[in-house]
Parts: sequence; structure tokens; C-alpha cells
Amino acid sequence: MNLGQLDGPVLVFGGPYSNLAATEAVKAETERLGIPAKRVICSGDLVAYCAQPEETVALIRDWNIHVVMGNCEESLAQGSLDCGCGFEADSACSLLSIEWYNYSNQRVSLVDKAWMSELPRNLSFSINQKRFMVVHGSFLQINEFIFPSSSAALKVQQLRDADVDVMIGGHCGLPFSTRLDQGVWLNSGVIGMPANDGTSEGWYMLITPVGDRIDISWHRLAYDVQRTVNHMQREHVSAPYAQCLQNGLWPSLDILPEEERSQTGIPIELPSLAI
Repeated sequence: MNLGQLDGPVLVFGGPYSNLAATEAVKAETERLGIPAKRVICSGDLVAYCAQPEETVALIRDWNIHVVMGNCEESLAQGSLDCGCGFEADSACSLLSIEWYNYSNQRVSLVDKAWMSELPRNLSFSINQKRFMVVHGSFLQINEFIFPSSSAALKVQQLRDADVDVMIGGHCGLPFSTRLDQGVWLNSGVIGMPANDGTSEGWYMLITPVGDRIDISWHRLAYDVQRTVNHMQREHVSAPYAQCLQNGLWPSLDILPEEERSQTGIPIELPSLAI
């Protein structure tokens, strides 16, 4: 889906993950910043680890922002047996996902699943003559993990395949930027879980035209974490992820490359980027 020329600023976030409090907080941020729904983009995975999947989907739908299909939306829409996250079978991540996926699958309505099935797999737009595309995992694979340390060659090839200057991915859960000779690969980070950096905040990204250039900045999202934890505890769902919300550390590092594992517990600092 092509959104055409946007006059910005544009706010991008990923992974609400059934975290209603975090989703309400990012909506409040857009209102504070004066950014209308037509310039807000979510890179998918509305439903996952936390305990309010139906409420989170209802808020997103009522808000009427742009949403890219994530692997969780794809799996729920298709009636799949698991979340399709791309975890290796019998890995800790895969085993941990069984509980929350079954919980969510029983609570998301057929109407919402039908809506999920019609979400676009990518969104493109232009700002100041730069061509952007938002995907969930990667341009070619909805559940492909693209990390800061993923190869430059892979990122360049996908920019070429998509014929864009800037690719914005989700899925991996970590905010980052990679400047390449042929363009830029970005990840906004997610709002519904910490970034494994020992802090409890989520992340979102702003894309702001300033004259002829574009400024890209990352921002922490604070919200009522305890409210989300309390709801998860009442529902007896995803106890390891409830703890993660509090201590900022992922319960499993199975998916992380060695470079990203070595950064566990170190608060992320991301400088702004001008293109």
C-alpha cells in the first residue's frame, strides 16, 4: 500500500503486544505532538505477550492508524497453531510463546481476525523525495529477524528489491539504524516490551522533515508498567514476560546474535539521524 507524499512528522512504532497501557501511552504521545492518525504507522504484532489482546486491537482499530501485518496477525487470521515468530522448535522462545498465543487466540474475535487478514504486508510513502517502506520482518519474509548486526549486504539487497531509500522494519524488538551506501535500514523499536536493555520503557520513532533534510529520532515511551503486570498476573499469563516488563531483560535470548546478546542490560542510547 502506498500512502503517497507525507508532509510529516510521521510517528512509527512496533509491537503493542497486547499491552494496552503502552498503546494508550503512545496514542497520548501522538496527541501531545499533534500528529494525526494518518501519519501514525504500526509495524505489526498488535497481539502477543501481555494479557489484553482484544482491548489493544479495539484501541488500534478505533484510532484508525496505519498497520502493517505482523506474523502474529497473519497467524491469528489463518488459524495457525502458533505465532509464526520464526523461533526454532523447542527453543525457550518457542515454548514461552505457546501460552500467550493460545490465550490470545481464544480472545481475539473472528471479526478482528478477518480485519487482520486484510492488513497490508508493507506500507510505502515519500518525504522530501526519499522513498520509505515499512515492513514487519523484512521485505521478503514477514518473520525474518533483521538486527543491528545483520549483514549490510542483506540490508542493501532488500533496499534494492523494494526499490526504496529507507526501510523500516519491526519484529526484532530492538531500535536501531544502519546507514548504508545505498540507503538506510531502521527499526523503531517496540512499545509493548522493553528492549532487553535493563530499562522498562518502550520505544517509538519520529520522522520529521526539516527543510530539505529529514531528521529521524528515537524516543523512550514511559507508561504504567505495573498496571500491565497486574493484569497479566490476574490472568495467570506469561509470568516470565511480566517479569521482563519490570526488569527490562528478556526471558530468553535464543533469537539474538552474539553481538546483541553482549549488550544485554546496557541502556540503549540512540543518536538522531539526518538523511
